[in-house]
Amino acid sequence: MARGAKIEEGAAPPARPGTAKGITVAERVTVDMWFDPTCPWAWVTSRWLLQVEQVRPVDVRFHVMSLSVLNEGRELPERYQELMRSAWGPVRVCVAAEQKYGPEVLRKLYTALGTRIHLGGERSPETIAAALADAELDPALAAAATSTDYDDALRASHHAGMDPVGYDVGTPVIHAPGPDGKPVAFFGPVVTPAPKGEAAGRLWDGVLLVAGTPGFFELKRSRDVEPSFD
Repeated sequence: MARGAKIEEGAAPPARPGTAKGITVAERVTVDMWFDPTCPWAWVTSRWLLQVEQVRPVDVRFHVMSLSVLNEGRELPERYQELMRSAWGPVRVCVAAEQKYGPEVLRKLYTALGTRIHLGGERSPETIAAALADAELDPALAAAATSTDYDDALRASHHAGMDPVGYDVGTPVIHAPGPDGKPVAFFGPVVTPAPKGEAAGRLWDGVLLVAGTPGFFELKRSRDVEPSFD
């Protein structure tokens, strides 16, 4: 992907609903997703959630978790250990940007990083700086990739997302109001490619239904395809 390429995030969400001709429309709700920029499955789920915003009364907020933190102390193959070492950089920069600009910046920066990492296949040391430029953010934030200054804040964000779900899962993690209004937290969905339009909405309806069912824990089958970013 070329430096400065346009970042596609989809159209803006519909206006907040109210009432029309005596019919009450559901209030928009906030849904929180925790991501690690290096995870391809989280990337696909995030693009699905952006589609859900267009067809359901949902506003998505993004937060940072860290696969490197999650896997600390675990026995891992050497190749995966190397991936975890390199994964510190992007999440540190995301937290640094959040502290400088506020949490709203994570949507834009995640899109910039994910576009380069997952669509462009970039894995070089220059990828983070290029993504910051794409997102029109301070390029000096790239220095956070090799600094531990933001690690306490990173761990706090990680635990805020992961503690309600548990630590035998990874990312994506979503927190949402359940069907009865009470908060529910869950891992997934792991899906590829990202459903679009009303198909995205139907998947959201189903995910929310099962996640909000008391005592429901798992619905799973073996993955037989690689992540698709179509």
